[in-house]
Amino acid sequence: MSNFAMKKCIRLLEIEKNRCQSCGMPLQFDPQGGGTETDGSHSACYCSYCYEAGQFKEPELTLDAMQHRVRQLMRNRNNPWYIRAYMAHRVPTLARWRGCKKR
Repeated sequence: MSNFAMKKCIRLLEIEKNRCQSCGMPLQFDPQGGGTETDGSHSACYCSYCYEAGQFKEPELTLDAMQHRVRQLMRNRNNPWYIRAYMAHRVPTLARWRGCKKR
């Protein structure tokens, strides 16, 4: 693998790990800088739309509902269908949903 390809792979991995582990939004776009933990510090894993004071804002939210929400938000932002499909497909791989059965 060339040096350029390796740097590109590393950059993509960095982007992937810096996403909300509930909705998939890149944390760099969170206007609040991330959700908060019980002690008030910023969460390194979840965005402010999903997580606050150490808890999910919508604990009863299902995987299917989150995938639908992601598609809808991306549609509202005029993202192409293939980007919407990819991001909705990625939701089950995020930490909150791993091992969760579709409901």
